Amino acid sequence: MRLFKSLLAVDKGQPAQEITPVTSDEFETLLAKNNADFALAAQLAHFSGQAGESLLLPANDKQPAQILVGVSEENSIWDLAKLASLLPEGSYRLRSGNIEKLAFGWLLAQHYFDRYRSDHPARASRILLVDSDQSAIDDIVAQAEATALVRDLVDTPACDCGPAELQKAVEEIATIFQAIVTTTHGKELDSNYPMVAAVGRAAAPHRAPRLIELQWGRPEHPRIAIVGKGVCFDSGGLDIKPSSSMLLMKKDMGGAAHALALSYLIMAMKLPVRLHLVIPAVENAVSGDAMRPGDILTSRKGTTVEIGNTDAEGRLVLADALTKASEPNPELIIDFATLTGAARVALGTDLPALFANDDELAHQLAESGNKVQDPLWRLPLWSDYLTLLKSSIADINNAGSGGMAGAITAALFLQEFVGDSLKWAHFDTFAWQATAKAGRPKGGAAYGLRAAWHMLKSRYIQNG
Repeated sequence: MRLFKSLLAVDKGQPAQEITPVTSDEFETLLAKNNADFALAAQLAHFSGQAGESLLLPANDKQPAQILVGVSEENSIWDLAKLASLLPEGSYRLRSGNIEKLAFGWLLAQHYFDRYRSDHPARASRILLVDSDQSAIDDIVAQAEATALVRDLVDTPACDCGPAELQKAVEEIATIFQAIVTTTHGKELDSNYPMVAAVGRAAAPHRAPRLIELQWGRPEHPRIAIVGKGVCFDSGGLDIKPSSSMLLMKKDMGGAAHALALSYLIMAMKLPVRLHLVIPAVENAVSGDAMRPGDILTSRKGTTVEIGNTDAEGRLVLADALTKASEPNPELIIDFATLTGAARVALGTDLPALFANDDELAHQLAESGNKVQDPLWRLPLWSDYLTLLKSSIADINNAGSGGMAGAITAALFLQEFVGDSLKWAHFDTFAWQATAKAGRPKGGAAYGLRAAWHMLKSRYIQNG
């Protein structure tokens, strides 16, 4: 994870090259005011003020060097990203009313996952000077660092990111903020988190399942729980996936990456809450000890679950984790999971499906997502579909019958393990950028992270 603190600073008049953001309409006005040389330079650079376009004009006798960048009317967080990847190392000044949006993309364009590159190319550092206060800059930097954390964890292959490595990542973040980490494994896991243990028991001993918890904050502050699905690789179990479907399964711990990143933001920005992070970390492998279709598991809550499909394992480990998260009676639970292909069929890769048992909470999250350009789309917890999860021999089945409404039935399954009267939101997110775009390389991606952060910040800083 790259530390971005050195790449964004308060403008105190330091020497820097100025960047001028312009919309397409503003560029038309500039054309009318400037001479033919300006128009020719813009034509040769194919610059018309469209978002992401850039125009670099060398200094002459009449004016200093100029850098123009096209921005959208509302200013997208990615408008500066392409420019930030093209400019040479140095300091640049930006004067704009939307610093928070534009600076985020500037930073993320300078994030690279090159852990496995043998050449390790030199990376230029482009510093952006902005007319803003330090607290706003700290927030932008923390959001960029959290996003980079998600990307790096998801991009790391499963050979180097198993349950033990996920635990280490949590412990490293905890050390920064003096948080307390406890890990449950072995016989204690079997007794207290039986579904986490059942899903992970087929893995090799050095990839044994565990439940990771982090606690931070003052006891008198409002308690919130963040839960993340940490399936470090998902073969599908005995209901094995085809090889084409396994190619991206290193990202099946993307929910845990989001949960850890949101916890990082909470701690870095000292949000006045009592934080409880819960990550069930497993590998869904195939061996002689793998759970079988038709098995009956007894959850931490005591609910019995018939295994209709071993590839619906994420909801099993989340069920025990949500039960644990509910026990201290937090005022809010948020979980993240790369849970269903059905959500992707419905909403595509960029839109996380949001489920919530509280309309006000759902509205706050959706509104926050729109404000920070991290959109969500709410799907219903349609209770009539609980009949699809019926079992004739257990309390519930882990896989819905009929093949329809898969994202909804998965969310309904999880809701059964959320404590009564607790407010809860569930993000079914893809955690992957399928096609490279400016500031967003193909690979791990954070969807819903900043929406959740903005909601929490609005909720607890105003009331803190």
